[in-house]
Amino acid sequence: MKKLSVKQKNWLLSVHVAVGSMWFGTALCMVAIALHNRNTINGDELYAINSVLKLLDDFVIIPAAVLSLITGGLLCWLTIWGFFKHYWVIVKWVMTVTLIVTGTIWLGPWTNAMTVIAQTERIQAWQNPLYVFDQKAVLIGAAIQTGCILAIVAISVIKPWGRRKIENRQQDRSVASS
Repeated sequence: MKKLSVKQKNWLLSVHVAVGSMWFGTALCMVAIALHNRNTINGDELYAINSVLKLLDDFVIIPAAVLSLITGGLLCWLTIWGFFKHYWVIVKWVMTVTLIVTGTIWLGPWTNAMTVIAQTERIQAWQNPLYVFDQKAVLIGAAIQTGCILAIVAISVIKPWGRRKIENRQQDRSVASS
């Protein structure tokens, strides 16, 4: 497969950084909103806050996370970085996929459940153990997600751990078989 030119790579990298920034910024906003949600004493406000959390999750977090994964995959496939040549790329992949899976399995459903409970019960939602659990879980989960995304950004900039020694192993095998 033909690799991207420097200009093409830079455009794709710019999109990747932009969607990653959207994901991080929105996750950070969700932490702030979830923290504020703990002090809500008005049922309509409680429902509105939960609706905003759901809106941010559905229309910013999910698309930004998926686009981050796609653009990251394209950068690996269409540049010299590759998928398995560098430890930092592998770690970013594992972290990104883990965040998307945990968000899909837990954070999204917890956010949706909070919104439904707040819609029907309004301020009485605070008496519902499921709502209280989901609210704490979303707050903790969003904080962890934000920290992990920040770690992914740091890994992208620092590029620790270096390159894997794949070429040397392949050369050693070919020399040994000769």
